[in-house]
Amino acid sequence: MKRTSLALALAFVPLSLAAGATSARAAESLYEITKVEPKVAVGATGTASLTIKVKGGWHVNDEAPISVALTTPAGVTVKKEKLTRADLAASSKESARFDIPVSATEAGKKTIGVEAHFVLCQEQACKPVKETVTLAIEVTPPVVAAKKKKN
Repeated sequence: MKRTSLALALAFVPLSLAAGATSARAAESLYEITKVEPKVAVGATGTASLTIKVKGGWHVNDEAPISVALTTPAGVTVKKEKLTRADLAASSKESARFDIPVSATEAGKKTIGVEAHFVLCQEQACKPVKETVTLAIEVTPPVVAAKKKKN
């Protein structure tokens, strides 16, 4: 009898794990995050962007807070480390976009950590979302102006 109970319990473990994975996939299918990850020369400024696009009948709640917190590595600077609704470059029911000015003082591949908080809604329900992504920024050596030849 104990062997049967144990076998049944073990048989349901993979099903419960698979159900959890399905729930995670379902949440991911409600929206997608797209990124623009620029090349930036040392001493210059480039613009990275992060766009949240909703799917499947959901919309971005236009009354709830929406924010992006940025964590920059050494040698990389952003204008603001926390962006809010007032900083959105574009916003509609279907999407929200943050443009992020980035400058750097040293060359190399850099990674900016991003933690986004937003709320998705349908007619009868809303879902707060916290998403963590990274922005890969390639910082190139400073651009040197070509010297003009004098004839």
